[in-house]
Amino acid sequence: MSDATERPAVDDDAWATACEEDLQEERARRRAQYGPQPGSAAEELKKLLDAVADKVSAFQTSLPGMAAQSAVQQLVGQAKAAVEPVIERNPQVFDHLAAAGNELLAAYRSAVEGHERRWTQGPNTAEDATDPRDEGPAASEHIDLD
Repeated sequence: MSDATERPAVDDDAWATACEEDLQEERARRRAQYGPQPGSAAEELKKLLDAVADKVSAFQTSLPGMAAQSAVQQLVGQAKAAVEPVIERNPQVFDHLAAAGNELLAAYRSAVEGHERRWTQGPNTAEDATDPRDEGPAASEHIDLD
């Protein structure tokens, strides 16, 4: 090949590199604007445990008697010793539990909003008249279970 037709070495992943750089810059901008993002559910649970342990430790100084103080300190130590290995071995479990909790909350909210809508509309609306869940046996009607 002649010098005129040779091309400079091209980064095969130039697009991926540029995207990664843009992503890093955007993350830095958001951290500067909004503060640090919350960590994973496991990291947040560890932070919660540490905060509770700190509060309990501060609280134990106001407890009368050395026996009560040492019992509180022992309880906090046992709780952290039991939970931290689980968090370390299975951090993704807590992410799944957090996601499941969000789904349960959304389902509960949906059910409550539906009931609230029916309660506030009153019994004379067309929706209540056609809702089969609202149709049931009258109080004096006999239900045969056989």
